[in-house]
This record gives sequence, structure tokens and C-alpha cells, in this order.
Amino acid sequence: MTKEGPVRARLLGAQNRTLWFWVFVGPFFLGLVLFTYVPLGWSVYLSFFDAHNTVSPDDFIGFDNYTSMLNNDAFTDSLVTFAVFSAFIVPTTFVLSLALALMVNRLRRAQAFFRSVFFLPAACSYVVAALVWKLSIFNGVRFGLANTVLGWFGADQTAWLSTTDPPWYWLVIVTVRLWLQAGFYMILFLAGLQRISPTLYEAAAVDGARPGWQVLRHITLPQLRATSVAVTLLLVINAFQAFDEFYNLLSTSAGYPPHARPPLVYLYYTALGREQNLGLGSAGAVILALIIAVVTIGQARWFGLGRKED
Repeated sequence: MTKEGPVRARLLGAQNRTLWFWVFVGPFFLGLVLFTYVPLGWSVYLSFFDAHNTVSPDDFIGFDNYTSMLNNDAFTDSLVTFAVFSAFIVPTTFVLSLALALMVNRLRRAQAFFRSVFFLPAACSYVVAALVWKLSIFNGVRFGLANTVLGWFGADQTAWLSTTDPPWYWLVIVTVRLWLQAGFYMILFLAGLQRISPTLYEAAAVDGARPGWQVLRHITLPQLRATSVAVTLLLVINAFQAFDEFYNLLSTSAGYPPHARPPLVYLYYTALGREQNLGLGSAGAVILALIIAVVTIGQARWFGLGRKED
């Protein structure tokens, strides 16, 4: 046997399994590298340069972009907007998706039907959903569904997206995000519920536990601890990445209003707006990525994610 034989066998593996692995995985891995890792690395590179209207700058300025971004009131205000949005969307989505999972899990018939119905909005585009909410449901004129319903009770018309006192636009933003993502997290909770052994509920009934809140508190929620932590982490990360619903709901022909501007919307106008300051926008993106990483790791350690169960 030639020397090429053992080398070829090691490269291709038994029954050419290594070859077929790369045949199927290779295109996806190549796309991941080209469209995710290379842009991320280039964004970090741009953040250290004065990159106005160019992606190949040569004026190195070190950490000046980071200093400018951290001292920018508009950027810090966008982080406050994120905090307000998270305070609304994280607990409401968590409670709603858990409630839906509990109800679907109790069904004896048509469980697959209701599971599909509640999950279906997760397949809808955020852009399409935002436009439906903006043009059909919360349209500021009397033909909008929300104003039509209010008109039945004699209430005045409300300009939902342009009224800042009170800030009715939060109702529009939160409801569209709830509709879009509650079904997805319901599936996660439903998977966790179906992993709970029925013997635990039988033992609780023998011990005199009352069905309802008592069983939910002492049996169901502790058994859903890992799922709950994962759902909370995903909700916070997705809240940081909010862009489509804000931009498509609040932007007009005159531009984007100064209120309710989350980090990604601000960075979008910084990097691709009138000045096209790609270096400053990249620095903001790196700061935002670091904040997401710190918050995620902090939450994971706080909740003990990955820790062995006692």
C-alpha cells in the first residue's frame, strides 16, 4: 500500500464519512464564515479608524470612536430605551408564553392544532407584522381597527404612534412583539412541561397539594427552571436586537422621531445616515455586543445555568 493510502483514509474517514460530512456541512460553514465572522471581524477593525464613507480606512484613531460613543447622549438614551422596552416585553412575553403552554398542555384533543395556531405568528416577518399593526390596527385615523373599537364606546380617536404624552406607541410596539414571539417561547415551555414526570403530580396529590397555584408553584415551576432561564436569556438578547418593529412602526417620510430609538436604530442612522460614520457605528456595535455578552453571562451565572441539579 502506498503512503497516500493511509493519508487518504484519515482524511476521508471510514466509508468516506468525513468527506460526506464536509459535503453537507461545508456550504453552511462557508456561508457562516463569509457572512457572519468576516463582517464581525471587519466591524471591530473599522471601530479603530476614522471611517467616513469608506470601508477601507487608513486613519487609525485608536479608542476615540469608543470614547465618543460612550459620551454621546443619544447613544446612552438608546440604551435607556432598551431598558424600558425590556421592562415591558420580557416579563409579559414570559408570562403569556408560559400561560399558553400550560393551557395547551392540559388539552386532551386538538393539542397539535392549537400548538400550530399559536406558533404560526413566529413564522411571520417582523416587517410585515409591523406594517399590519401600523396601517390596519393602530392607524391614527378613524378607519384603524383600534380607533374603530374605541369609537363604539364614544372615545376620541388616538394617534397611537405619534402621541408621546401618554406614550401610546409603547402599546403598539409591545403588542406586535408579543404576537410575533409568544408562540415560539410557548413551544419551549411546552417541551419542558412534557418532560415533567406525571408521578410528581401524583405524589403531590397524595400529599394533599391543591391543583392550581400550589402545584404550579411547588412542582411545575421548579421543574421548568432550566427552560425558564433559557427563555429569559433569549428574551433579553432579542430585546437588545430590536430593530424592525421600531423602525417600520415609527419612521416616517420625515425620518425617525427622537423618542423610542433603540440601540440598533441609532447605530443604523450613525453608520448609514447622512454622515455615514462607519467607524463610530462599528464602535457602537462592538459596545452593544459586549453589553449583550456581559448581561447574558451575568444572568447565566446568577441563575446557575449549566450547574448540576442537586
